[in-house]
Amino acid sequence: MRGNILLLFILGMEFVICALMIGMLISSVSKTQLQAMQLALLFLLPSVLLSGFMFPREAMPAVIRFIGNFIPLTYFLIILRGIILKGVGIEYLWDEVLVLIFLGLVLLFISIKRFSKRLD
Repeated sequence: MRGNILLLFILGMEFVICALMIGMLISSVSKTQLQAMQLALLFLLPSVLLSGFMFPREAMPAVIRFIGNFIPLTYFLIILRGIILKGVGIEYLWDEVLVLIFLGLVLLFISIKRFSKRLD
């Protein structure tokens, strides 16, 4: 561990909040618990494959890299590698931090718009 553990914790919380927004969106779209679990798996599996966790993003075709740009895990992996392996500070990670904040706000906005009160 070369970087600042407090910075990693703060930016990790930002990623967790973004992941919670994905969960809110899934729960606002789905009608049943089974449907919510299937949607979560439908999002989780491509996230791991397209984010650069399994395979380097540079080796992926341009279309796949473009799709991976909409996955929050892509930016969090860059933050993790930067802090843990390289020991960089926030000054080098601003782009990823701002994209994670933007994705979280967009997901929050969409899930609020999709939310409807139901009496079941």
